[in-house]
Amino acid sequence: MAKKLYIGGLSFDTTDESLGAAFAQAGTVVSAIVIKDRNTGRSRGFGFVEMSTDEEATAAIGMWDGKELDGRTIKVNEAKPMADRPPRGNSYSQGGGGGGFGGGDRY
Repeated sequence: MAKKLYIGGLSFDTTDESLGAAFAQAGTVVSAIVIKDRNTGRSRGFGFVEMSTDEEATAAIGMWDGKELDGRTIKVNEAKPMADRPPRGNSYSQGGGGGGFGGGDRY
């Protein structure tokens, strides 16, 4: 069963490919993703690596946690499942709120 790892403290120069190649030293990498800012496309400094087995994930944590990758000391641990969050939206879909022009006899 594959296990997903959280990787924090990544260099802005780290790519999906270089992250996957680094973690391949510990075993089979199913996927490696550096999370990017949706507006700028720049790395947000963290990512996720999915290893093919629990044993390989444990080996990867031992190999990389607190070690240097691309000039930065990274933090590696088991990824936690995403918590349920309320839906995100813009101010138009939140209901209520003001906007527009008020009435009155000001003009």
